[in-house]
Amino acid sequence: QVQLVESGGGLVQAGGSLRLSCAASGSIFRINAMSWYRQAPGKQRELVATITSNDITNYEDSVKGRFSISRDNARNTVYLQMNSLKPEDTGVYYCSADLTIRTVANLRARGEYWGQGTQVTVSS
Repeated sequence: QVQLVESGGGLVQAGGSLRLSCAASGSIFRINAMSWYRQAPGKQRELVATITSNDITNYEDSVKGRFSISRDNARNTVYLQMNSLKPEDTGVYYCSADLTIRTVANLRARGEYWGQGTQVTVSS
């Protein structure tokens, strides 16, 4: 059973910072990529940042220069450092992982997995 657990959300004033963490566990053969998504109230879920197995990163335009995604391979953990937060950054942030896992038959399967989300609220 593969699990992704997010942490680090909270309430912060505009201009402040938060650091989100997402730890993956289970029968993981390889982490191909990990991403952060967010969903603001009344809006669709959007991709915020992605990091690949080769440490190539990309960001949604509105967070470039403010957010930084990184990973710790030894801990199967991805981070999102969020600086200069704005009220429009408010939402539930979800961790998503493109994983190759080991099945119960000891086969390998690739799929996308999601965490439960962590709330980020930025006050004006």
